[in-house]
Amino acid sequence: MTTDRLVLIDGVRTPFCKIGTDLASLAPDELGRVAVNTLLTHAALDPAIIDEVIFGCVSQPADTSNIARVIALRAGIPERVPAVTVHRNCASGFEAFTQAFEKMSAGRGSVFIVGGAESMSQVPLFYTQSAAKKFAALSRATSLGQRLAALSKFRLADFQPRSGLQLGLSDPVCGMNMGETAEVIARDFGITRDEQDEFALVSHQRAAAAKDKLAGEIAPVFAKGKTFTADNGVRPEQSLEALSKLKPVFDRKTGSVTAGNASQITDGAVALLVMSESRAQALGLEPLAAMTAYAYAGCDPARMGLGPVFAIARAEAQSGLSIADADVIEINEAFAAQVLGCLKAAESAKFARKMLNRDTALGAIPRERLNLNGGAIALGHPVGSTGARLILTAVRELRRRNARRALVSLCIGGGQGAAIWLEKL
Repeated sequence: MTTDRLVLIDGVRTPFCKIGTDLASLAPDELGRVAVNTLLTHAALDPAIIDEVIFGCVSQPADTSNIARVIALRAGIPERVPAVTVHRNCASGFEAFTQAFEKMSAGRGSVFIVGGAESMSQVPLFYTQSAAKKFAALSRATSLGQRLAALSKFRLADFQPRSGLQLGLSDPVCGMNMGETAEVIARDFGITRDEQDEFALVSHQRAAAAKDKLAGEIAPVFAKGKTFTADNGVRPEQSLEALSKLKPVFDRKTGSVTAGNASQITDGAVALLVMSESRAQALGLEPLAAMTAYAYAGCDPARMGLGPVFAIARAEAQSGLSIADADVIEINEAFAAQVLGCLKAAESAKFARKMLNRDTALGAIPRERLNLNGGAIALGHPVGSTGARLILTAVRELRRRNARRALVSLCIGGGQGAAIWLEKL
C-alpha cells in the first residue's frame, strides 16, 4: 500500500465535434489512438514505463471489445502493458482517473495512461429481438424453399431498427431519457426557459472567448482529407433570440429543454498521463496538479442531474473541502436545467436536510468560478471522454490563474454523481 498522491503530468484531447460532422468517419479506437500518440510525443514518455492503460467508453463497438487494449496497442504501447475499459456512463473518464489512483494505492502500478474515447456518430442501430430471430432463421435456410419461407415471415416493422444512441440515453429504471430527467429538475426548482437559454448563451460566449486557451489542449486530427484542430460546436454568434425560437424536445407541450440549452452529442477522445507523486519525482517530472479527494454518490435516477450535489457533499464529508475552497469549478453541462438545479440545491438548507442528511446547505457555487471556458452546451459531451476533459480543462485553468484548488463534478445517467478535488503543484 502507498500513501502517495496521484498527480497529473500531462494531457491532451482531440477536437470535440458534433455528431455526423468532422470526426464521424473515425471509430472511437482511432480517436483514442490519436490522443494517446500525441500525449506520448508531447510528454516525451517512454511507453515501456507505463504500468496500465485505463480508458472509458460508453458505446463500446462490438468489433473493438476492450477498446482500451486496442487503443494502447495501436498507439505503440508495449504488448506486456495491460489495458482495461471502464464504463460509468457520463463519468467513465472520471472512473479511469480514479481507478488509476486505486491501483496505485494498492501497489498495482505507478504510471498510467487514462482517459476516454467516444464516437457517438458510430453508435449502431439495433434490430428488435423478433427481427433478429427471423434473420437467424434466414441464415440457417439451405434450400430455396426454406429461404422463401423464412423471407415470408418478415414484416415492414422488422426493417425499422432502434437507435442505439437513443436507447443508451434512456434509463430503464425510471423509464425516462436524460432530457426528460432534466425537465423534472426544471419543474422541481422552478427553472424557467429564459434562465436555461441565458445559461446556454454564456456557455457559448465563454467557449468562444476561450478558443485560444482551449487550442492548447487539442491535438490535431486528420480525417476526410483534412486536419481538424478546433471544437466545432461553439457558436460565437449565438443569441437569446435564436435560442428562444427552438422548440422543446422532450416535452413538446409544457417543456423547456431544447437542443440549444442541452449538451451537444459529440465525438472525441482525451488522454491523460498520471502517476504517483514519488514516481514523478524520481523521473524528474513536474506535475501539473494532484488529486486530493474524490467521491461517487447515488441519487434518484429520475433526477440524475442533481448527482453533483450528492457527490460534492460526500467528498466534503470525507476531505473537509467545501465549495468555498474551490478557485475553479467545473460542472458538466448535460443540460442547463440540470446545472441550474445543482446551483439551487447547493444553496438550499431544506434540500441539505432532506436529501443530504446535513444541517446546513453546501453553499453557493459562484458563477464567476464556474465553467470559465464554457461547457458541454458549447463544447459537446462525448460521454466516455467528458470526465477526463473536465479534469484537463480545470487543471490548465488553475495553472493559468496561479490558483490552488479545482472542484470538478458531473451527473451520471442512472442516478449518480461524481466529484474530484484537484490541487495545483
